Amino acid sequence: MRSIYISVILILLLSGCLKRESLPDVPNLVSHRFEIAPDSAVLYLDFTDGNGDFGLEEGDTSGVFSECLRKYNLYAEYYEMQDGEWTLIEIDPCDGGPTDNDNPFYYRIPWAKPTGQNQTQEGEIKIAMNDWYLLSDYDTIKFTVKIVDRGMNESNTIEVGPYVKTE
Repeated sequence: MRSIYISVILILLLSGCLKRESLPDVPNLVSHRFEIAPDSAVLYLDFTDGNGDFGLEEGDTSGVFSECLRKYNLYAEYYEMQDGEWTLIEIDPCDGGPTDNDNPFYYRIPWAKPTGQNQTQEGEIKIAMNDWYLLSDYDTIKFTVKIVDRGMNESNTIEVGPYVKTE
């Protein structure tokens, strides 16, 4: 009888450890950090995704992913402070320029497929931004950043900055 009692307690304790976290299926950016070096910068983004479908595989270039903008899943929009107002500097990677990768601030983040029963993704995205600002007469910039999962669910948008460019 005593061993059954101990077994039941052990099962209850272990089932408490296996509690499945419930997060929304829409990805969420929860925090960020931006580290600037003399000639580059690194953007760190902490995120969650409840159903684990954030990320792109190398072969994700057809179907819904064949549209130019859907080739990416992290979008950092670039703003400059111009005459006291934030101005979006539009850079279109789909304009038919020399390459379809004319926007230095859109990225393809690989899919780290969750394993096991809990498909929740929680992690950190690290983006090395060798060219973290555009050459212009304005020295103060910021980014707005969002991510998009495989189901085309868009995360919240976070603001990164403002920062003063180094030259």
